[in-house]
Amino acid sequence: MYLFIFSVLLLIFQYVNSKNIIDKYEEDIVKVKAKLLEKEKTIKALKDKNFELSYFSIDRNEDALSYFEALGYDTEQLIPAIIDGLYDLNDYEGEDHPIVPYVSMTDSKLVINKVRVMNHKWIVANFTDGEFWGEIFVTYTIDENNDLKYKLAEYFLYPKIG
Repeated sequence: MYLFIFSVLLLIFQYVNSKNIIDKYEEDIVKVKAKLLEKEKTIKALKDKNFELSYFSIDRNEDALSYFEALGYDTEQLIPAIIDGLYDLNDYEGEDHPIVPYVSMTDSKLVINKVRVMNHKWIVANFTDGEFWGEIFVTYTIDENNDLKYKLAEYFLYPKIG
């Protein structure tokens, strides 16, 4: 009789314990699924924002890429060459940057930091001397000798605040 009661109590204990474990797992699964859904929404929003931000980029401009391909250029080599050509202008002697129309107001040289090729004619870049920042709008062409020619179209320097 004692063995029977002990067995029943043991079975009840096992049942309650297993039920609690299963309920905890189900609760955890629901929480993880909710977090996963939230992360998927965040990823979708970030992908949409990235697509929107990269709208003015030659990588997404099929017409600009077709323009270069029609002229016989390999865009996978040409676009990095365009960007590198602008960065190469950072290697200059004296105080005057070859394309940035300002002179450094610190002991550092003005350098171009970031370049975005927008299409087959336009580039936007920012520059700094470490303390002052600005941006330039540059047009570019490729001449008959396949040399890149850059021409400054617009520029500005952010005012120093503080």
